[in-house]
Amino acid sequence: MKIFANISWLIATTIIFTSLGILILLFHFVPEPMAPKISAWIIRLTTFFSVEIEGKEDPKANMILLNHQSDMDIAIMETSTKKDLAWVAKKELFDIPFFGYALKLPNDIPVERESKTSLIKLVKDVKSRLDMGKTITMFPEGTRSTKGKLLPFKVGAKMVADKYKLIVQPVLIMQSAKYYNIKKYYYKPGRVKVIFLDSFVADKTDKDWLKNLREKMQKAYDDELANNPSHR
Repeated sequence: MKIFANISWLIATTIIFTSLGILILLFHFVPEPMAPKISAWIIRLTTFFSVEIEGKEDPKANMILLNHQSDMDIAIMETSTKKDLAWVAKKELFDIPFFGYALKLPNDIPVERESKTSLIKLVKDVKSRLDMGKTITMFPEGTRSTKGKLLPFKVGAKMVADKYKLIVQPVLIMQSAKYYNIKKYYYKPGRVKVIFLDSFVADKTDKDWLKNLREKMQKAYDDELANNPSHR
C-alpha cells in the first residue's frame, strides 16, 4: 500500500506541475481569474479528490485567512470560491524557475519572513491588489502544520487587515495532509472539507484579534475532528 501511495504521489505531483504549465499557457488568453481557476480544477478533477463545503462565503470579504497543511490547499481554496485570489507567499517560492513564474503571472504577493522592510512592501502590494479587485489570501501560520495544531499566526496578516480595515473571513481546511503529504511522498484520493467561519471587520484597536482568531479556528478544527470520525 505504501508503494502504491508513493506512485500516486508522483502522479499527483506531476499533475500539479502540468497544471501550472497550463496556467502559464492560458494566462494571456483568458480573463482573470480563469487561468488559476482552470489550473486548480484540473488538479482537483484529475487527482480524484472532492470537496465538501460548510458555512457560507461572505461575498464582501476581501481577505481570507486559512490554515495550511498541504500543497493541495491552494487548489482546494481556488475551486471553493469564484473570487479572484491574490495569494501571499514566501519570496523564495517566487525565485524558483517555472513555479515562481506561475505565481508572478496572477499577481500573487511575495513576502520575506522576519523582514520589516518586506512587511512595509507587503502593505503597499496589498493595496495594489485590492485596487485590482482581488481578495487577499494568506496562510497566517506561514508554513505547513500537519499535526492538527495551528502554529502561531504571523503579524503580517493583522498589519494589512488593520491598515485597510479589511473584511476578514477565516477558513478551515480539514485534514488535507491526510491525502497529500509532500514530505512523506504520499497521496491518496479523498474528500476534503472546507469550513467558512463568520467574517468580521479588522479592528486595530483590538490588539489580540489575531491571537483570538487562531484560538477560535483551533477550537472549530478540534470540534470538527471530534464530531466527524472520517477526518481521523
